[in-house]
Amino acid sequence: MKGYTFHVSPDQFNPVELRAFLGDKLEFLLRLMENPNLLEHESFTDLLLAVFHLSEELVARKDLAELPQTDRAHLAGDVNRVYGQLTARWLDYMKYLRANYPYLFSLAVRTNPFDETASPVVT
Repeated sequence: MKGYTFHVSPDQFNPVELRAFLGDKLEFLLRLMENPNLLEHESFTDLLLAVFHLSEELVARKDLAELPQTDRAHLAGDVNRVYGQLTARWLDYMKYLRANYPYLFSLAVRTNPFDETASPVVT
């Protein structure tokens, strides 16, 4: 995954929906930032900062429905940063679960957020 380039094009995300989604998660994200145990992990802190930056960029714009393509491209760069870091942290977490908690790993693999057909049902 280190060599993979994450690319969300400017037309692949809805900035209005993304701003609403992140706004709904703001209190949770702030609580994560307050947790000293999580902040000890620089890579997780970098992820949180990238998410907060993206959220601030979206909030700073008055009309997300009428953005020029250049600004959508800028926001897509921020989305790509978050997506790449989030994926790397998820993989770290999967590695940790696999080594220490196989039963939690099993459910996490079955509900894989990168698999649109994922199901918690054991088949």
